[in-house]
Amino acid sequence: MKVIVAEKCGFCHGVRNAISIAEKILAQEDEVYSLGPIIHNKDAVERLSRAGLKTVNKVDEIQSGTVLIRSHGAAPEQIARLKEKGVNIVDATCILVKRVQHIAEEFEKDGYKVVIIGDENHPEVQAVVGCVKDAVVIADESDLHKLPEKARLGIVCQTTQSPDHFGRMLGAVGRGSFRELKVINTLCEEAIKRQQSAVQLCKEVDIMFVLGGLESANTRRLADLCKKENSETFHLQNWDGLDKEILFGKNIAGVTAGASTPEWIIAEFVENLEAFNTAEDRN
Repeated sequence: MKVIVAEKCGFCHGVRNAISIAEKILAQEDEVYSLGPIIHNKDAVERLSRAGLKTVNKVDEIQSGTVLIRSHGAAPEQIARLKEKGVNIVDATCILVKRVQHIAEEFEKDGYKVVIIGDENHPEVQAVVGCVKDAVVIADESDLHKLPEKARLGIVCQTTQSPDHFGRMLGAVGRGSFRELKVINTLCEEAIKRQQSAVQLCKEVDIMFVLGGLESANTRRLADLCKKENSETFHLQNWDGLDKEILFGKNIAGVTAGASTPEWIIAEFVENLEAFNTAEDRN
């Protein structure tokens, strides 16, 4: 089968940096924790787990050792509690996520109501919420009722949202009742490039595969965008998740991957897909 890989896909700088930091710390120390999964990819997390990284979800589960703050960041209250415990803290927060946190803090200091366009259950958004006293998270237009009327609104966006969604939400907010609106674009350019590259490729192939953690927000978004252009789009964690029946009758496959998908996952998938023969493998 002919396979075309998207020009932009796989690890972004923030994820690559977090993985590199984790590997370096694990090579030096015995007791290393990650406050939440370091990235949203089970294959990568399991590999680091085998190297000794212990993933916990609550600060209370940590009593000693070194704690890695994952790429999505952590709320200041969590950092403060870790400091009280006297543990060694290593910050692997993506610099773009840190930027969103600082902007939110500045908005609040300047008297704006902080509004975050994104998924309230995503750890990046939760960390930003934790940086201010009172923020409003809006995922779509059904959340607009949360916004206070005639307020000064300071708007940021979850870094991995699509530009189209960001624009639609700004338009919806703008049609509402507010006194002042201040917006800073906090979208990740690398995420945007991956989205554009994936959407372009999916129009040129018979079947499209989006590789990455099923819980990864940026990977899910890639899959959603591709499905709008090519109904034969499938979001898979790795090669093991593929039902080979969907390949029959297809000649050209496109492959992209989320920003938290390791290169070896992509390489293995592409190699197996290229070796797949629809005539021979049906038997």
